[in-house]
Amino acid sequence: MTTKPLHTSTSPLAGMTVRSAMQLGLFHCAPDADLPTLAGVMADRSIHCVVVGGVHRVRGGERLTYGIASDLDLMRGLQDPGGSRIASDVATTELVTVLPSETLQTAARLMTEHDTAHLIVVSPQTGLPVGIVSTLDIARIAASLE
Repeated sequence: MTTKPLHTSTSPLAGMTVRSAMQLGLFHCAPDADLPTLAGVMADRSIHCVVVGGVHRVRGGERLTYGIASDLDLMRGLQDPGGSRIASDVATTELVTVLPSETLQTAARLMTEHDTAHLIVVSPQTGLPVGIVSTLDIARIAASLE
């Protein structure tokens, strides 16, 4: 009888890049968008997260900053009757990013280490967001492996 090992040292995801699974482009909203607007973006497009972008003012200038609001972040915000009512209040501001050339194994590791279902894919040239990769995107790839 032949059995397969439960764990292998190299995941089949190690040979595939984020570029092969990522979704190009991002859906976004302004930091001051109210929660019903944020919910509408998610519902209209059947997506689980929205990039929240805005200008952060720092001494001597401004810089563009990003956050990500997931469907679970939205649910938490909607459950807090006296709490926040705008997208920037529910968005996670510590983004986990990945390059398109990174392996899906690296992306999966980052997701588990940071307990997140979405990574922002950034351009290696500019560092700006160009897309997103989610657990579902990686699951689609994994389902096609045999």
